[in-house]
Amino acid sequence: MDKISKKFLFEYLNNASPTGFESSGQKIWLEYLKPYINDYISDVYGTVVGVINPKAPYKVVIEAHADEISWFVNYITDEGYIYVRRNGGSDHQIAPSMRVNIHTDKGIVKGVFGWPAIHVRDSGKEETPTLKNIFIDIGAESKKEVDEMGVHVGCVITFEDGLMELNKNYLTGRALDNRMGGFMIAEVARRLSENKKKLPFGLYIVNAVQEEIGLRGAEMISRKIKPDLAICTDVTHDTQSPMYNKKESGNLKCGAGPVLCYGPAVQNNVLKMIIDTANKKKIAFQRQAVSRSTGTDTDSFAYSAEGVASALISLPLKYMHTTVETVHKADVENVIGLIYEVLLQVKAGQDFRYIK
Repeated sequence: MDKISKKFLFEYLNNASPTGFESSGQKIWLEYLKPYINDYISDVYGTVVGVINPKAPYKVVIEAHADEISWFVNYITDEGYIYVRRNGGSDHQIAPSMRVNIHTDKGIVKGVFGWPAIHVRDSGKEETPTLKNIFIDIGAESKKEVDEMGVHVGCVITFEDGLMELNKNYLTGRALDNRMGGFMIAEVARRLSENKKKLPFGLYIVNAVQEEIGLRGAEMISRKIKPDLAICTDVTHDTQSPMYNKKESGNLKCGAGPVLCYGPAVQNNVLKMIIDTANKKKIAFQRQAVSRSTGTDTDSFAYSAEGVASALISLPLKYMHTTVETVHKADVENVIGLIYEVLLQVKAGQDFRYIK
């Protein structure tokens, strides 16, 4: 990762892009991408697509999602405390003592998730954090004061945590799920441009919104683009740290390479092409099996309209949906490299059907 990539990564990851409010992050992403594309598309809900060879009839998508989990202001007490509801899969158990940013029309309002001191809790019957009892304190003493600060029901809230390097091999912070994916697909576009690779198809670099609440952005943009092939990237669980069950979640490890997914939404001929490419280029990879769905935007592309040949290349990640999501730098580089090399294998008009 050079200085240009690193600067972009930290700016992009440290910016807040909660589900439904992704536009500030999308602008950062698009500005970085513009030198490496011919055109771009943006839709009404904020999904952004960089396009290379926009007039080519055969269309290939590489995709990640732009949004991060967050909270909504849901109820304000007369005393000025704020109760919340989830925007995506936010974890109530990690909330107490966390600092937050409340996004208002007047700007950021700082707050904290409060919690009773250990001294006054009954150790025999301690309450655990739930959506019913976690609350935010913004230093206000009344509902009127909260209103005057610009905070109202519906304001979105993000944790205040930045990206950092952990030892020499890891990156850790909030929202690596899945803005790390946005970073990786942007780097693929940059690599194609700098290596002067001419693709025989149209490449659509998609940074989709609203994945965390049901893959909605990918669903919308897949109908607009109508691609022939989609290669999606998202994060998946590293299962090596304590409290994970490998029998349930598989045996996946940060630093051991990209994770290739087996499941109904994954088109097997596309998957074989990816595996063959990884073997040919000596890129180590891991395998994962899913049941009914991948739980990623791959599903939205696969089942869009008449069906799109789709596959998923995942980045192993520790501590998903916390503020300390952690990935290995080598995996990031290898996901970028694998997507790049796969694109160089794809032929214009390539037909992935099983029966022809």
